Amino acid sequence: MKLKQRMVVLCAVLLLLGLAKIFLLDGGEGTAASRRDLRAFRKMEAGLSLSRGARLTNTLQSPWEIASQWVGPREVYPEETPELAAVLTSLSSARIERADVGYKGTQLKALLVLDGGQKVVFKPKRYNRDYVVEGEPYAGYDRHNAEVAAFHLDRILGFRRAPLVVGRYVNLRTEIKPVATDQLLSTFLMQGNNTCFYGKCYYCRESEPACAEGEIMEGSLTLWLPDVWPLQKHRHPWGRTYREGKLARWEYDESYCEAVKKMPPYDAGPRLLDVIDTAIFDYLIGNADRHHYESFQDDGGASMLILLDNAKSFGNPALDERSILAPLYQCCMVRVSTWNRLNLLRSGALSSAMRQALAFDPIHPVLAEPHLAALDRRLSGVIATIKQCMEAQGPDNTLIEDRMNLPHP
Repeated sequence: MKLKQRMVVLCAVLLLLGLAKIFLLDGGEGTAASRRDLRAFRKMEAGLSLSRGARLTNTLQSPWEIASQWVGPREVYPEETPELAAVLTSLSSARIERADVGYKGTQLKALLVLDGGQKVVFKPKRYNRDYVVEGEPYAGYDRHNAEVAAFHLDRILGFRRAPLVVGRYVNLRTEIKPVATDQLLSTFLMQGNNTCFYGKCYYCRESEPACAEGEIMEGSLTLWLPDVWPLQKHRHPWGRTYREGKLARWEYDESYCEAVKKMPPYDAGPRLLDVIDTAIFDYLIGNADRHHYESFQDDGGASMLILLDNAKSFGNPALDERSILAPLYQCCMVRVSTWNRLNLLRSGALSSAMRQALAFDPIHPVLAEPHLAALDRRLSGVIATIKQCMEAQGPDNTLIEDRMNLPHP
């Protein structure tokens, strides 16, 4: 065969191999990675619906002990958690032993201690479900229901990097005020017949309290991560400046990712791929406010990026803030497992899974229908962005095999 003919045949074979990889990873089942990811997806589907009022049986451990043992360097909870419904039920119903002002931050919250000494963060309801937050993509108060929805999206995506969250109704008169610190009590007030509080935080104001309906306040509870896993805070490399007229470098430098790849902890290990996973997660929920993030301390870059503080989400279902995806479209790389999971959630499967997962929560309905529709629409945008990267540089340079599983200590 002549050299020219051989080159034509070789090019054709390489093209077919590339197309085959795209086909197999585009929701197919032909590769070992695809089959493994499909099995994980089916496990997620099987465990998605949770039973209301579930209780722990055949164990002497508290729900807090069980949840604490789940935490590892690369996950907050494992792939299979038959006790999850019982732990969330305890979180939504356990007696409150102590209430104090929230830990440092810009938004209103309260720090509660539940029966058995478990710390949780309470975020109060600020908006009705159909309220649309206008303005900048990071505008408005925290949305308590967004924390609940984001946790269940984390389950559906298979990341398992978000702390456990559940909705809860609390009686401010009988459950909070009798066990509240003087500092928290000093921020309580009445507006008509409604009990309110404004707490202590950077933006907390007496003129802008969160108010119950009468004495009953709706909110979210986020389970505090175990003290044996201290957190380390990092500035997000794609953070915003929050200053009008001043752009961050990533907003004008399309080669910014190359600079990030030279900086620890992004120059080795899983952290950069975690950042890209998080960009996809944040784009789906509409969270443009991740200016910092947390990992576990002294991890050498191996810890997951923990999906904390997701309340600046689900504000405007009509706004798809593409800049949130900058880590994805500037680096043009994503985990194979993430790509496979996204493809399995196409054609309305994502919103359907969210409806199923959220039906369990005590504050159901957690999201208005426009937000569920926005999830499917944004997912299509993420998949299209990844396909553009594959067309530009090939699937081998875009889809990265990274399945780091570190053992629990």
